[in-house]
Amino acid sequence: MANLMKSSGNPVRPFFRDFFDADNFFNTNWLAGRNSFPAVNVAEKDNEYDIDLAVPGYKKEDFKIKVNDDVLTVSAEAKTENKEENKEYTRQEYSYSSFSRSFRLPDNVKDDQISASYEDGMLKLCLPKTSTPTKATKEIQVK
Repeated sequence: MANLMKSSGNPVRPFFRDFFDADNFFNTNWLAGRNSFPAVNVAEKDNEYDIDLAVPGYKKEDFKIKVNDDVLTVSAEAKTENKEENKEYTRQEYSYSSFSRSFRLPDNVKDDQISASYEDGMLKLCLPKTSTPTKATKEIQVK
């Protein structure tokens, strides 16, 4: 078998190389489209930072947004269960999705005045700027 894998003209070699190659085996490119992190846009304005996360399929209640030691953590968890019963069969479907993103906040953010809103699959965070650094531990409600 070792000779098969060393032989460059053997068509079996690429199969074994690809199958047993740890880099290819643990490569997550096959998960394309199933990224566990939402897309994020960050914009700086004169008096605030805006963070937009594309997170369709969630409800406001699914989000947890916290600030602790100048780290903003946004996470969400959604579970659904559908059960269909008929005389001949029972079908149950479960769905679970979650994510967590953390952002190190700059010193000029008013940690205690961060606000969040959710509409049409977009979670929008507004982080007001200040000239005096603040440190807060706070949970932020989504509007």
